[in-house]
Amino acid sequence: MDSPRNKPKRKKQPPQNPIEAAIRTWFHTSALAQHQQWDLDELIAHAPKRWTVYEPMVLLPAGSFHPATWKQLLSDLSDEQVDLLWAQILVEISKKSGGTHLTHLAVNEGIPAALRHSPGENAVGDNSAPENILRSPTGLHILHGDFGPAPDDITPDFEHAFWVSTRQNGVFQTWAPRWTMFSRGNIKEKARLLGFHDGRPMEDRKPLQDTWAVDLYAGIGYFTFSYAKLGMRVLCWELNPWSVEGLRRGARGNGWSVRVVKDEHDLALPMDELVSGGEQIIVFLEDNRHAARRIKELSELDISHVNCGLLPTSHASWKDAWNIAGRSKRREVWLHLHENVGVADIEKRKGDIEQYFLGIAPDDNDNANRTARIEHTELVKTFAPGVWHCVFDLHITRSSSIT
Repeated sequence: MDSPRNKPKRKKQPPQNPIEAAIRTWFHTSALAQHQQWDLDELIAHAPKRWTVYEPMVLLPAGSFHPATWKQLLSDLSDEQVDLLWAQILVEISKKSGGTHLTHLAVNEGIPAALRHSPGENAVGDNSAPENILRSPTGLHILHGDFGPAPDDITPDFEHAFWVSTRQNGVFQTWAPRWTMFSRGNIKEKARLLGFHDGRPMEDRKPLQDTWAVDLYAGIGYFTFSYAKLGMRVLCWELNPWSVEGLRRGARGNGWSVRVVKDEHDLALPMDELVSGGEQIIVFLEDNRHAARRIKELSELDISHVNCGLLPTSHASWKDAWNIAGRSKRREVWLHLHENVGVADIEKRKGDIEQYFLGIAPDDNDNANRTARIEHTELVKTFAPGVWHCVFDLHITRSSSIT
């Protein structure tokens, strides 16, 4: 007789996917098992396997519950029956998330290049649809929970909107998912900026608390907050009022002082007055084409970074970024230029960017003694097959004049 010590150990079963567990529970408790037309295993096979939690919301990947099997089943059921499924998914994922009470469920979709004319209208291929310059997440598919006032409302209702939050690299961020996009994949670039000055020689080692950063596409504070965490003061620009409100709330959540410059009276004030309050972050709710002019009003600032974080290209802001860098009393300024580039074209794009800025320098009487060179190309994440979200670190240096 084998001793207990010699008995073969049973393989530990892997934990059940919470979405699968939810579907099984819902399927059997809703009496669907009695209908032979629905195959539980097939439903599970075509169900999403992944999710992301942004408390208190669960976000499912694009295309979730869209296969024909699911579309047919969900269309045959009552709203109450369908809602029981969404609620059960939230229950199971809440268990997996350490008991966090998750209350809202939605399916993520890509940010459309153009806006739909009306809810449900497809803007793809419609050249008359206006450009989605605010990067509004109009394709978000809400499944469960109250996400606040509908996007048709003209006046932002921040207090009644639904807000979610997350922490990346120890930095708190918040946004209204019905109104504002959030790019989870930028976490790598945020972390890189936080460590950008580690071990760097020369004047990059100066105390960052005495320097400024400029963010020309601030969003909800993606890269603005990395600079703020380093102790820098930040001037930033953003067009979307919902993103600005998210930035304001996020800054407060991190303990940083923030000033929002948005109404006609404040926007007309002199820049010296706007920056005199000592706030760590000053965000302008306006087009960034005003940034270079505004910064020129100030006496020279110790600017060390200018971030141009727009995809698929930030090219429209490059000349202004160059002019802003020229206002710095530093000998060295870094421009971070975001681009979507085909993998085979990255080196060529790098050369094109350098030539663009070297072409500006001789024509710029105020800054003709500056040179520009890309010191590093960061591949942040894949944007599409064969296409990378790249950040080109352009190092601008001013030569010393001897008199």
